[in-house]
Amino acid sequence: MESNRQQKVGRVTSSKMQKTVVVTVDRQINHPLYHRVVRRSAKFMAHDESGKCRVGDWVRIEETRPLSARKRWRVVDVISRAVQVAEVPEVTV
Repeated sequence: MESNRQQKVGRVTSSKMQKTVVVTVDRQINHPLYHRVVRRSAKFMAHDESGKCRVGDWVRIEETRPLSARKRWRVVDVISRAVQVAEVPEVTV
């Protein structure tokens, strides 16, 4: 069954809360006066029940009923994982 709920794709910018991530969604619009492509971004707080999202992951979010004062989205799936960078040990001379 097809739902009428809106879905967006964005990058996780914060995962410091329990079961909540902040997702930044970028979009490009045409400027009405200068006719140039302008990048706009919006932040959404999304519910992550399993806590599997990390900073830098690309996720798909879907609108849902209000879960808290600012949280109206939930994470549907993780599209791609962020690349883990290994820490380089500090060398003293």
